[in-house]
Amino acid sequence: MKVWTRRLLRLFPCKPCYAFEQINLLLTPVLPETPKEALSTRGVTVRIRDAQWIMKKPRAAVGSGGRRGKQASSGEGRGRRVRGSRQAKSSGLARQQEEVVSQASVSLYHLFRDVAEVTAFRKSLLSWYDREKRDLPWRRLAESEVDPDRRAYAVWVSEVMLQQTQVATVINYYTRWMQTWPTLRDLASASLEEVNQLWAGLGYYSRGRWLQTGARKVVEELGGHMPRTAETLQRLLPGVGRYTAGAIASIAFGQAAGVVDGNVVRVLCRVRAIGADPRSTLVSQQLWSLAQQLVDPARPGDFNQAAMELGATVCTPQHPLCSQCPVQSLCRAHQRVEREQLSASQSLPGTCDIEACAPNTGQCQLCAPPTEPWDKTLGVANFPRKANRKPPREESSAICVLEQPRAFGGARLLLVQRPNSGLLAGLWEFPSVAAEPSEQLQCTALLQELQNWVGPLPATRLQHLGEVVHSFSHIKLTYHVYGLALDEQTPVTVLPADARWLTREEFHAAAVSTAMKKVFRVYEGQRPGTCKVSLLALTQPQIHRFSAS
Repeated sequence: MKVWTRRLLRLFPCKPCYAFEQINLLLTPVLPETPKEALSTRGVTVRIRDAQWIMKKPRAAVGSGGRRGKQASSGEGRGRRVRGSRQAKSSGLARQQEEVVSQASVSLYHLFRDVAEVTAFRKSLLSWYDREKRDLPWRRLAESEVDPDRRAYAVWVSEVMLQQTQVATVINYYTRWMQTWPTLRDLASASLEEVNQLWAGLGYYSRGRWLQTGARKVVEELGGHMPRTAETLQRLLPGVGRYTAGAIASIAFGQAAGVVDGNVVRVLCRVRAIGADPRSTLVSQQLWSLAQQLVDPARPGDFNQAAMELGATVCTPQHPLCSQCPVQSLCRAHQRVEREQLSASQSLPGTCDIEACAPNTGQCQLCAPPTEPWDKTLGVANFPRKANRKPPREESSAICVLEQPRAFGGARLLLVQRPNSGLLAGLWEFPSVAAEPSEQLQCTALLQELQNWVGPLPATRLQHLGEVVHSFSHIKLTYHVYGLALDEQTPVTVLPADARWLTREEFHAAAVSTAMKKVFRVYEGQRPGTCKVSLLALTQPQIHRFSAS
């Protein structure tokens, strides 16, 4: 074995290494006895004499080596019978592979070669899921609810909440949501303010608004009945994309619709060693094709949840638990790690793997680019390719917690409502302005903003209390926090309709963002100072020095 390995490594330059990859993986034990000059496996033909290789048609990859392979093991007659019995079962898989390969130059190395492999993947994954799945409220509700519309609604809410949010965070929000609005009609009749209030702190606030918009459409235009297929769910419901539609259709209605989210992307990229950018159109199409090919028609909802569960708990971004993976034997990334370790232990020259070879020859667009070589310290975490994200843009604002003490009922805080579109649309926040280059200009602008909300102000106490940095998906926002305490006798009136005075208790229950709660914690930790700032500063600005009382 070692002799043949060394010979092949010396003989084959980059292109034939693709073929050697297949031989080393499957046929190494029989290589010395092979009388033929050509060996065929997984759609790749290797000619030892001239080291040429070609990609066969996708159908050649279906089955276990075709007629020739069956004749070698069980005789010609049996080979024909087995091939014929599998032909009908394999036709769908073959068509999918043909579609994949016809769309672009893609190696069959990244696909599933036959029905048996797909069946093994499904069986292993579902068996693991039945043993290890987490007990989550939306799963219990989906399993126990007999009304299909309520079941679909329950799945819809959970899938929307779980987007970009960890499971542990979602559980409490989901429970409160379903207790508050157990049906589509309940949600449709709620106000946007109520929706924002319950969603506050969960992030990505447009998700809650889209949920309510969709619920109203179902009630008002669809007779209260949810669409039953992934295609109609995506087409008829606002805010429902391909992933959410597939999840609802498979879990609630049993449609064999594949889904692709971040967890599934990671699982598929590792199982099939897809090293190209998963955000590209071509790779995204291949991932959706693989997901559709793999989904179990008998248990589509469980299969999709199992794939996502695997990515969330075992096939994690860093430090994956490969020893606990139910599909480890089918994972090309794990096979690559084992080969690299074997090569290193035997002090063999570095092998030219498919992932390094195919891009150089222009044969496969799912392989990692040659500019990103294999990193042995990452192991399977070499897949998927890390996205080169643009750094979030940095912004700054000055924000003021304006407090009015009261003899009865406690102090009140001024909050204003954000516009109904854009970042944090419709939520409540403390008055703020864009940060100015100097403290003098910043105080002037902030006091002017406060006057716009509450009218003329008497002498006030203003203090810079600190800073809060909060990151959104595309913005890193720094809040320069100020405190301004009015005298108890100071009469103030809120002029605009989109402003409120709230007690501390009302503030914590209101539709405010996590960033505002951070700002308020800074305010509570440092009481405003005693230096009075006259409103003359609006016309004759000065730099003020504050001291805490």
